[in-house]
Amino acid sequence: MNSELIDQLNVQIGANGLPYTLPIHPNLVHLTIGLFIIGITFDFVGFLFPIQKWVFKFLAITVERSNFFDVGWYNMVGATIITVFTVAAGFYEMLLASPPTDVKSAWGMPAMETMIWHGIGGVILLGMFVGMTMWRGWQRYAWSQDEEVEVQWSYLLAGVSIMFLMFLHGTLGAQLAAEFGVHNTADSLLRLGEDLNTMLK
Repeated sequence: MNSELIDQLNVQIGANGLPYTLPIHPNLVHLTIGLFIIGITFDFVGFLFPIQKWVFKFLAITVERSNFFDVGWYNMVGATIITVFTVAAGFYEMLLASPPTDVKSAWGMPAMETMIWHGIGGVILLGMFVGMTMWRGWQRYAWSQDEEVEVQWSYLLAGVSIMFLMFLHGTLGAQLAAEFGVHNTADSLLRLGEDLNTMLK
């Protein structure tokens, strides 16, 4: 973003290109990813519980099938709520990004194209999370009322597919940080010719 526009906001930008020390978006991203993966994983364990029941019995772990489905449901709700803030923080931090224009990523894209695809992907994933949470809620409170199994195979397969999309989307984000140095404090200081041993004490 144009530094004169930022100056008009009276905001002090640090070495990472942000008005705060640690970027918010990458931290929230990992929480989002973790909650989603845990949610789908526990639903898988609950779905396959009869096959694994002997393992829990052998380990003397008292657990009920419904416990796994509870963890799956609450993690999916948590992932969706956190993702709203993750996407918002991502767009705010993207607006403050000043990546180099003469570098291309490992996928052959320049910084702006990578940021646009990463931003679009984040919104699409948020929509998918909302859809998955609604689908999960319908299965929990309507479809499985008289069933022992709370989720359907199609839901679990959709979850695994979304995990693959998250991997591709996360790779774009990693390229922004590692290859373009977006909001990467060490990268910015090196570009300015500063000594990291002195600056990052």
